[in-house]
Amino acid sequence: MANSRPQRNPALDFTKGALVLFMVLYHWLNYFISADGDFYRYIRFVTPAFIFITGFLISNVYLAKYELSDSRLPKRLLQRGLKILAIFVVLNMVISLLLSRSHDGRILFSLFSASNLFAIYVTGNTVIAGSGKLAAFYVLVPISYLLVLSAGLLILGRFFKYVFEAAFVLSLGSIIALDLAGFKSANLELLTIGLLGVLFGYIPIDRINRFVRHPYPLVGAYLCYLIAITFWNAVYPIQVVGVCLSVALIYLVGSKEGEPGRGRRHVNLLGSYSLFGYIIQIAILQILYRGLRHVNLGTEALILSFFAAFALTMISVEVVDRLRARSTVVDKLHKAVFA
Repeated sequence: MANSRPQRNPALDFTKGALVLFMVLYHWLNYFISADGDFYRYIRFVTPAFIFITGFLISNVYLAKYELSDSRLPKRLLQRGLKILAIFVVLNMVISLLLSRSHDGRILFSLFSASNLFAIYVTGNTVIAGSGKLAAFYVLVPISYLLVLSAGLLILGRFFKYVFEAAFVLSLGSIIALDLAGFKSANLELLTIGLLGVLFGYIPIDRINRFVRHPYPLVGAYLCYLIAITFWNAVYPIQVVGVCLSVALIYLVGSKEGEPGRGRRHVNLLGSYSLFGYIIQIAILQILYRGLRHVNLGTEALILSFFAAFALTMISVEVVDRLRARSTVVDKLHKAVFA
């Protein structure tokens, strides 16, 4: 029997919404400034943070709604994982058909190229130097893997209590073994961060809230992280630490007591539509870039494009939220695709 439905945690919604906005910043820099640059090391936490927070939600939210023995939970995670993977495939097929040229090269997504499929779904190395990307919306792949894997692990968890811990240790050991052999799998690295998120999600939310009420050690650790990536870049061990610290700091901001202001309410709403927000912000940036790429952009125009990307992403979410409230058809369509 399912537990009573827990209330939404505004701090978690804020965290997800803020991550979407950081993703807007990341992609805006990629579209309008440069595809390369040392500044990326300071926002490289964004993609793995999405997988981390997905894992956190699996154990902290989903397991609060369902008993471990409830067969509906693995089924729910499996369906959601496969749905997200299907969304990834459909979006890339549409891009391949309609937008043959991306901002930095051709999208080479192909259902008939074994090498491309291996790179996308196994290694996760989706950028080809001088040629472009193999796929867009790539973060959806490891997220779908984490959801599908978690569905299976929850079934095994009925017989072995520490199944997620074992899976995390095994995946981390596999990363080390591959690295020693000279190989790298971005999918495996992101999946491992997602499993770490699951482990953190087992911590009661009250204990997390008490922890973030003492921000000085957290801020101090984050400053040490910034110093580390300045000297050593975001190598994987430092990246893992940075994801945990960055998500904790964002959660700290979102957990401020008192009635949230208008800006925080907008970010909270964006967090409740994080999958839609992630997808629509890329579409918005594509439209902005394709409309402005032949224009000699000065500083003012660049700044305008930056704020336009943020504003249009927020407005899109507001529109969908209001349409869902007024139209049963829109609400059912949204649930069918994104829920």
